[in-house]
Amino acid sequence: MGYEDTWRRSVDEPEAFWGEQAKLIDWQVPPRHILDQSNPPFRRWFVGGTTNLCHNAVDRHLEARGDQLAIVAVSTETGTTREISYRELHHEVNAFAAVMQALGVGKGDRVVIYLPNIAEAVFAMLACARIGAIHSVVFGGFAAHNLALRIDDAEPTLLICADAGMRGGKVIPYKPLVDAALKEAKAPPPHVLVVNRGLDPTMAVVEGRDVDYAVQREAHLGATVPVAWLESNEPSYLLYTSGTTGKPKGVQRDVGGYAVALALSMTTIFDLQPGQVILCTSDVGWAVGHSYNVYGPLLGGCTAILYEGMPTNPDPGIWWKLCEQYGVRTMFSSPTGIRILKKQDEAWLKKYDLSALRWIFLAGEPLDQPTYEWLSGGTGKTVIDNYWQTETGWPALSLMPGLDMRPVKPGSPGFPTFGYRMRVIDDATGEDKAPGEKGVLVIEPPLPPGCLTTIWRDDARYARSYFGHFKELLYSSLDWAVRDADGYTFILGRTDDVINVAGHRLGTREIEESVATLGAVAEVAVVGIADELKGQLPAVFATLKQGVTDHPADVARAMERRVVELLGALARPGCVFVVGALPKTRSGKLLRRSLQALLQGTDPGDLSTLDDPSSLEEVRKAIARGPDCGKHTPL
Repeated sequence: MGYEDTWRRSVDEPEAFWGEQAKLIDWQVPPRHILDQSNPPFRRWFVGGTTNLCHNAVDRHLEARGDQLAIVAVSTETGTTREISYRELHHEVNAFAAVMQALGVGKGDRVVIYLPNIAEAVFAMLACARIGAIHSVVFGGFAAHNLALRIDDAEPTLLICADAGMRGGKVIPYKPLVDAALKEAKAPPPHVLVVNRGLDPTMAVVEGRDVDYAVQREAHLGATVPVAWLESNEPSYLLYTSGTTGKPKGVQRDVGGYAVALALSMTTIFDLQPGQVILCTSDVGWAVGHSYNVYGPLLGGCTAILYEGMPTNPDPGIWWKLCEQYGVRTMFSSPTGIRILKKQDEAWLKKYDLSALRWIFLAGEPLDQPTYEWLSGGTGKTVIDNYWQTETGWPALSLMPGLDMRPVKPGSPGFPTFGYRMRVIDDATGEDKAPGEKGVLVIEPPLPPGCLTTIWRDDARYARSYFGHFKELLYSSLDWAVRDADGYTFILGRTDDVINVAGHRLGTREIEESVATLGAVAEVAVVGIADELKGQLPAVFATLKQGVTDHPADVARAMERRVVELLGALARPGCVFVVGALPKTRSGKLLRRSLQALLQGTDPGDLSTLDDPSSLEEVRKAIARGPDCGKHTPL
């Protein structure tokens, strides 16, 4: 069957379709019921079935491909490469699981993982899955305050961290951030397991709390830890994502549905069979990293290359060198990563033998046509955009070269994948938009396997955040979209106050709250501004309290430092403007969209509700003279 017939069956006959796909993984007890949607918007897949992610990712491959490479962990920062077979991975994961059990971690306990893209991050995730613990990986670039928020929400039994990461040859100490986070946290774990890479010789050790992983690993080598068989709908992991409020959302994933969806996606979307190689350049702290650095490739019996380093170090050919060296068939990266390479000599695209490479997938943000054409033309490979969210866990829109490859349309991620019945609707009336008309992209329930099941310990927020936007019960992607006459979907940007920085979602509310902690700041508004490299960057507009005598540039730099201090370098503002007044409606609502329009040189929209017209002029003057901190050239 081709794409259309297969997709149609997945949405019209979901129980029959997904019942067949369940055979892609091992079950200790087969599901007794494929789909339970008796309590919408919640749904449960493969009810009553018991399985285990680690067993399916590692143990079941030992007989057929025990000596095949499972993970190749490459760090151009430390100049090291670790080639790990499935048998060696099994050995390491069992030892790691034994270490965690010795530290009191059991089924259902949470484990926060704060590690860079190194092999131990994979061991830790799989060890949690093995014993039924719930892992929550936090991106290593997040600041102590952000980490503390996630610790308090997850209430972990254990935190796993490195002494440091590296970026562009610069050591980034992790342990001091962990120590600061645990001082701030209300629910700190009793133990911190430290993977000491020898990068930070000044690392402090807290006696009685901090545990050296190398010592514990040595003590538990050779251990055999039985897998914990979990009911399909028990939580496998939490992954925190920004929302429109300052409190991050703990996206909760299940076990069985996630495993089945990823196994299916490896063959049909990414066109990978057991033994073939994928290079995914994501960080394990992001959703793509979870699904296609770790779980997806291992579920599929593939080899995954885990990369720590810059795309330009030691030179802009490093990714292509890895493709040649390991015979990569499918590469998965982001538009931002490719735009970084686009600034380099195009000759790097042709230096290495890419004959094994068939597909280059990009996701995380809309793919602009110049970047698409540069990559496609320079490599001669098919470049495939695909669209998904932390919440979906795997592509919701894509082309499917492993099933039925359709023509690429630059700018479009393609068509709905299995189980996703999508519509583009009017945000006010809920009516379907005609082809070519802009609307909100929504998904009709039930959400397919692999999607989030709820928000950790907050079912009400799950229902409100995702299904509370329209009279009809629909999952709102909170993205604008348009569908053309051929059925291709194009993503146009967010409908809410979340911006996309290099494929990573940041809530403007979080940034505003960080800036507002400065005593000199009276009011603040943050909007997203287009950036050639990263897609979007935060732009800060702030007024100062009466009596503040500091120079605006000094206060602006303090705002920038405070954001980095509380949220991490990823949230660093692209520009900061200190203004005399912010435009508001008569009811006091900040006109953020008008600020964004003025900054980008477009129509600020209907200003009939503006309380003080002079405030808009203040903003115009500030933009014309340039930011007090950062860079922005008026359009």
